[in-house]
Amino acid sequence: MTVSARRGRPALPVTAVETTVLDIPLRRPHRFSVATMDTQGVLLVRLTTADGITGWGEGVVPGGPWWGGESIEGMQALVDRHLGPMLVGEDALQVDRLGRRMDRLVAGAPFAKSAVEMALWDVAGRALDVPVYQLLGGVHRTTLPVTWALGAEPVGVVVEEALAKIEDGAHRSFKLKMGALPPPEDVARISEIADALAGRAPLAVDLNGAWDEQTARRWLPALDAAGIGLVEQPLPAVDVSGAARLRGGTTAALMADESLRTPADALRLAVEHAADVFALKIAKSGGLSCVQRVAAVAEAAGISCYGGTTIETSLGTAAATHLFCATASLTAGTELFGPLLLADDIVETPVSYTDGELLLGDGPGFGVTVDEAKVAKYTRR
Repeated sequence: MTVSARRGRPALPVTAVETTVLDIPLRRPHRFSVATMDTQGVLLVRLTTADGITGWGEGVVPGGPWWGGESIEGMQALVDRHLGPMLVGEDALQVDRLGRRMDRLVAGAPFAKSAVEMALWDVAGRALDVPVYQLLGGVHRTTLPVTWALGAEPVGVVVEEALAKIEDGAHRSFKLKMGALPPPEDVARISEIADALAGRAPLAVDLNGAWDEQTARRWLPALDAAGIGLVEQPLPAVDVSGAARLRGGTTAALMADESLRTPADALRLAVEHAADVFALKIAKSGGLSCVQRVAAVAEAAGISCYGGTTIETSLGTAAATHLFCATASLTAGTELFGPLLLADDIVETPVSYTDGELLLGDGPGFGVTVDEAKVAKYTRR
């Protein structure tokens, strides 16, 4: 198919933006510092053009609105009533421009915007018959190492799960959730797990901003002693200065997640020397285009990037794989384990993993085909 446009006319007019809310069960409950999830809500966005091309995007939040302030239900309302109608009649190939228009129309709401922008990228790739990574500038790698996240469960449960993953060759590194217990108990738990896995796999911990600076100063040395190599978001998102002060008191790398959403956030973190690693996520930044801008700041500042997850299906995971493989500064690995934690998927052929690595597909768009029967099965009634 040839895509062309006369002056003032869109090359690929959007004719419809439709949403569906899905509820997909997990293989096992996943505990965060303040929430536990056993199903994943997904906002599925279907975008159609005048030429009959369909692109898909998804918006997911990790366990509800506690993390980013958005809910699946609220995201659907924003897309149905505001973002979708804005796109009708617009040129689907103008992805970055339309993303900026969404920013002007709706303040905040990056999770909702990311679902729509993802569908635009998928349409663009399918219309031009190329993988999205080609539209992003080409790839720097074709596989991504995947860290497995372990929930805030008892020591025996976590160690058993981690050892099984190691023995199967499924994962070579792990991230442990913290913040659900008082710090002395939490650190003792992590130290026991680290001792059981010593020499078997590198470990990181994620606090989701659960500690204040004084608590972090007291307990980060104990995590250092346990051999924890990376600590994600120990302080609340707003305490960037506190994070900068902590960096001198720990041998672990500090990774910014909740405190990093926009390019302006990235600039502040870089200027204040408040992070060793940036956690990139499509959803929290409002789309692939904004993540590219965040990654550019990281590269300019000499900060490595890590590919985070909000527990996506193979659709969202494929989108992240295209983006992260096309991002030069993404050198600290990923945790794109979403399809492995979900009990089922919504595409005909899920993304592929082998030997702890996620493989980049090469079909047009994001290279996955949504399974309409699965969508019907998991649609919220």
